[in-house]
Amino acid sequence: MATALDEVQPLRDARVQANQAYVAVLLLSRVVTQLGDITPVPPSLIERLFAADFAYLQELYIRMNEPAGSLAETQCPDCGSRFAVDVLAV
Repeated sequence: MATALDEVQPLRDARVQANQAYVAVLLLSRVVTQLGDITPVPPSLIERLFAADFAYLQELYIRMNEPAGSLAETQCPDCGSRFAVDVLAV
């Protein structure tokens, strides 16, 4: 979940001043703590994500930071079955 600082700090960055859309990259790099074996997750990694993966993380961010948004639908990479997981309980 994001803190107020997570949402405010990127607004001070020069890259955001030049392009407001970049705020999403910086915000995700602050709140995504691990991707696979990569930790911390730098903005340069978020920049290189496929558009679909970037959109997925943005949607997950929105769902997690909504008042009742701790459930996320995911899919098992091995068997392909879809299920909901409480991301705050993980």
